[in-house]
Amino acid sequence: MLKLIQLSVTLIFIFSFTVFTQQIRTPRPSPDATVTQIVGVTEVSIDYSCPGVKGRKIWGGLVPYDEVWRTGANEVTSITFSDPVKVNGNELPAGTFGIHTVPAELEWEIIFSKDTKVDDGSNYDPAKDALRIKVKPEEHHFMERMTFLYTDVTDNSVNINLVWDKLMVSFKVETNTNDNFLSNARKELSWSPTFQAAQYCLNANINLEQALDWIEASCLISEVYWNTRIKAQLQYKLGMKEEAIVTMEEAIDLGSKMESAPFDYENMKKMLAEWKM
Repeated sequence: MLKLIQLSVTLIFIFSFTVFTQQIRTPRPSPDATVTQIVGVTEVSIDYSCPGVKGRKIWGGLVPYDEVWRTGANEVTSITFSDPVKVNGNELPAGTFGIHTVPAELEWEIIFSKDTKVDDGSNYDPAKDALRIKVKPEEHHFMERMTFLYTDVTDNSVNINLVWDKLMVSFKVETNTNDNFLSNARKELSWSPTFQAAQYCLNANINLEQALDWIEASCLISEVYWNTRIKAQLQYKLGMKEEAIVTMEEAIDLGSKMESAPFDYENMKKMLAEWKM
């Protein structure tokens, strides 16, 4: 009986210790961080660790000049692009890349490597480089922790800034939002284009011929006010004025049968009247 009790106590202790060790998280001296930015339809995400200054000399000290640096602590910093991009005007395919740097007083090299498993500069393999660019360091107000910041975001570009201590280095990422959208739409829609894809093309005034095919397929599936009015506007933009008038009349009729008037119903009626002039 005593042995059974001792065994039970031992099992409870082992179980409790296992649960405790599985749930607890100890802080890292350089905590992990992930920052993500959507540029148009392209996702840009950076995974890195955040070392602190902690009163140390960073540039030319803790981080030597003219040597490959993993750009952070713990593991190499990585950056992921969901679509092809240009980095400072240089093409880079979609995918995940390790960001290595070679700091110097007057000019840095930023290396985008296909190898994301590096945990030290000594493991860096230049044969796996995807792109190298050169940038000028700039003065910045003091930042205790190394940080990546996104700035100047537009529909097609973003600046990425590495800031630590009193220094900042930056590079520009550009993406072709319209091309990426159309590529993604063609992959996803294939035989069954949707109303949303055609509406985007109409608003952006791009790819109008294929947009008309998409909206016609949408109307075949379910002809409602929303897609019929898009079809009419695409026809008009493509020089099919008579067809556009007939289609818009159909859209107006469909809209009149809805429980409440669509938000742009009066605008569509005005548009139709202008087409008939």
